[in-house]
Amino acid sequence: MGIDSIRNLDYVVLLCEDLVRARQFYLDVMKFRIERETPRWVSFHVGSGLLCLRPRTLEGVFQDGPGAPGSASVQLAFRVSPPEIDQCQAELVARGVEMMGPPRDIPSWGHRAIFFRDTERNVIEIYAEV
Repeated sequence: MGIDSIRNLDYVVLLCEDLVRARQFYLDVMKFRIERETPRWVSFHVGSGLLCLRPRTLEGVFQDGPGAPGSASVQLAFRVSPPEIDQCQAELVARGVEMMGPPRDIPSWGHRAIFFRDTERNVIEIYAEV
């Protein structure tokens, strides 16, 4: 029992300097559906898990401090089918997202992937297993 009983990653929390702006990115650009929202928390359904956002500092709860200027805190990877990679890139570019280069094959991972950043500078990967 104990630690050995963990079977799933239930949710991931991104710490945000600008919660409102990050919320809009995941709602409008990524088209994720809101599961729950309060003034200091937003959770989105992503498959069977949740992607959650909260301020870096929660008064009386957490004092995380600022992130390192210009650097990512996390890389998130979302899987799609191989034909959808180019379509995802086209949709993101149409929504004003700056890509971190063209779609690329990464043979050592067995992936074809695109990369971009969210409003908090986190790296987002959309990939297909090939």
